[in-house]
Formats: sequence, C-alpha cells, structure tokens
Amino acid sequence: MFNWDDDPDLNITPLMDVMLVLMAVLMIAAPTITYQEQIKLPDGSKTTKSQKLDSVTIRMDKTRKVYIDDNVYEMNSFSDYFSNKDIDKNSSIYIRADESLAYKDIMDVLKDVKKAGFLNVSLITE
Repeated sequence: MFNWDDDPDLNITPLMDVMLVLMAVLMIAAPTITYQEQIKLPDGSKTTKSQKLDSVTIRMDKTRKVYIDDNVYEMNSFSDYFSNKDIDKNSSIYIRADESLAYKDIMDVLKDVKKAGFLNVSLITE
C-alpha cells in the first residue's frame, strides 16, 4: 500500500523565508515610523529678526586684478587688504576667476582668504 516514512524531517525553509521577508519589511518601515509629542513652544519676540549672514564675492580678471565690490587690487596687495578687512568670519566667500588665469593665481587668493580665517569659501563656475 503506502510507504509512510517513519522518521519525518521537519522542513523549516518556508518558515525562514517568511521570517526574512518580515524582517526586511520591518527594516524598511521602521525608520519612517515617527512619534511626535505635542509640545507647546513659548512665544518669541516678534520684533527681532534673525540677521542674514553676508556674502562677499571676489572677482579676478585675466590681467590678475582682484575686485571686491567697487575696489580694485593687485594680486600682491590683496593679501594685506583682505586680512585687515572687517568681515564676519562666518560669511560666505565666493571666488569668481577668469578661466585663462593660472591655477597658482587662484590658489594664492584662496590661500589668502583661508589665512584670514574664512571657512565657507566657494569657487564659482558656469
């Protein structure tokens, strides 16, 4: 008749597959679950406004002249001027340089800006 196996093996592979799928779903869904407490914040002063940090744009043309606002400087005098200028050190500095300038000239200006204590410096390209 039928030949039944007297010692059946327990097959846990389908159970492990289901558990791995559930674990993957929980790993993806858990970071999106947020709990927000109801917090009533105190009223602030509506008369004071936060002050926006200024930004300074430094322009360099192909004749190695450095422009800040309406002021024109030679490369060798720029370092002295910029280290003595009273600008907030948290201001953003943007450097725009002509593409025909030597890499060394741009790095000299960048070095002077960093030496003056500015950390937020960007080179602008098009």
